[in-house]
Amino acid sequence: MSVYKGSNTDNHSRAFIRAVVPFVIALVLGGIVLLATGHNPLEFYQLLVREAFGGTDRIAATLAAATPLLFTGLATAIAFRAGVFNVGVEGGFVFGGLIGATVAVHADLVAGMLAGALAGVLVSAVPGWLKARWNVDEVVTTLMFNFVVAGLTGWLVTTFLQARGVANSATPLIPQSSWLPDLLPPYGLTSGVLVALALVALYAVWIRHSVLGYELRQTGLNSRFAAAQGIRVGRVIIVSMLISGAIAGLGGAAHALGVVHRFVDGFSPGYGFTGIAVALLGRNSAVGVVLGAILFGALASAGTTAQLFSHIPLDIVDVLSGTVMIFAVVRLWRQR
Repeated sequence: MSVYKGSNTDNHSRAFIRAVVPFVIALVLGGIVLLATGHNPLEFYQLLVREAFGGTDRIAATLAAATPLLFTGLATAIAFRAGVFNVGVEGGFVFGGLIGATVAVHADLVAGMLAGALAGVLVSAVPGWLKARWNVDEVVTTLMFNFVVAGLTGWLVTTFLQARGVANSATPLIPQSSWLPDLLPPYGLTSGVLVALALVALYAVWIRHSVLGYELRQTGLNSRFAAAQGIRVGRVIIVSMLISGAIAGLGGAAHALGVVHRFVDGFSPGYGFTGIAVALLGRNSAVGVVLGAILFGALASAGTTAQLFSHIPLDIVDVLSGTVMIFAVVRLWRQR
């Protein structure tokens, strides 16, 4: 029993290190860029830390920025665990936001959240089935579905769901009774973060201690060997995509019902694509997903306010985020 615990602790430590190292490399490269442009990197990084974690309001802002990334990072990680490179989480998030917001206008909070999850399932179902049935490249199908969803949501909003008296594309405002409760009302942090963290915790237990979790891991490691063990690989792929889509759609609904309170044009600034980086940075582990989401959330929340107190352009934060994404895909250690 003690051996198992030690091994589990070691896995968590490795997940932590794997997530931190690309971030450290990004800081070093970002520091070189800052020095080359005549800025003090230490002062700027201290400013970023202060704006991300320097007080209750800043921590709340960081967690608020990390919340959608927890959903999209987890959704991506589940598909990746099964060996399916799902890049369609963005589409599931957006469609879940639209359907969740529309249902919540006419029903209640729970119905809106469930409708958002179902919308995400619909987005991922076809690519999952095509992958399992005919081994169609899921990168192509899920990427194309992002464009399909973007066009579909835009058409639905402007044609049927447009709110009266609103100039831009937006659905009606969700009644306050259907909003996700605020945790810290002045700071924009909603209970969506608790839902996301609960899902991550369930994932940590499920992926290690359930039959389907075992089948998912074995399929991701070697699908042929998994099939030789009697695992129905096609079924595992479809299930992983459906779960991935449900979490993505639930994240979109949580964002609509908790933050935006309607669906608007530009609803997602790329949360699904950043979720890919979160999953890669965290090596698909629960601890890694949480850490990766917080790191990217910190960059997003601190970057928007740090430029108010320095002459350094916001583009340097984009440089840091992009560098983290690049080094997140480097396999610094053998995946276990």
